[in-house]
Amino acid sequence: MKMHILSGGRLRMRKSVYLPEADRSETIDLPVSCVLLRHSQGNVLFDTGCHPSTVEDSVGRWGTMAKAMTPIGGPQENVVSELANVGLVPEDIDVVVNSHFHSDHCGCNEFFKRATIFCHQEELRAAQSSDAVQKGYIPADWQHPMPVVAIDRERDFFGDGKLTLLPLPGHTPGTLGAVVNLARDGSFLMAADAVALRENLEREIMPRNTWDPDKAMGSLREIQRLARAGTKVLFGHDARQWEEVRKGLDAYE
Repeated sequence: MKMHILSGGRLRMRKSVYLPEADRSETIDLPVSCVLLRHSQGNVLFDTGCHPSTVEDSVGRWGTMAKAMTPIGGPQENVVSELANVGLVPEDIDVVVNSHFHSDHCGCNEFFKRATIFCHQEELRAAQSSDAVQKGYIPADWQHPMPVVAIDRERDFFGDGKLTLLPLPGHTPGTLGAVVNLARDGSFLMAADAVALRENLEREIMPRNTWDPDKAMGSLREIQRLARAGTKVLFGHDARQWEEVRKGLDAYE
């Protein structure tokens, strides 16, 4: 199996959202990552990043949520363009796994019309609730006609230990991570917003946009356990790590 790290856009937000002690005037630039897994049984995309239209008109796509996060990526910084750089088109993707249904993680779902969408059942329930839009769930990003499989527990996706979906609730009710085991490069955890920044993990800091701090801390403890066992944590939005990892055609195997 090969793992390609792809850009799903870039955002600028208040730093205090992730590190509450920061001055509220201070901002932080955040990479948005997507991960392509090329397995003999199919191509899996973990998260789909921001919709391309947000580069020019974030308010038109996100409404008032655009006040909280500002897209700063270029017109080609989206997962569809990134897939083209590795020789694939959206129709080549068999499965999309959404860590959760916030717009910077599922914004390009609509392009993957042949795929089956996997999510956690609690996330689907939250996105379908009467106050979902106020909580950051934008129907244009997550609500599409493709089949949806909602899981409620850890799942060995291919049955061979190479990809395991792992519930990591707290940031949202149904946040999912994924553990990838590669023959050459070892084990990785795609933590998404269960741990957005390295500093959140190392200093055990809860971001302000945490749905349930107690559950989030439980998920953080599980991530710490995996890290101690040798799993490399891929943080949801860590700019320093983004500069360090291999990206695009330079795959992990």
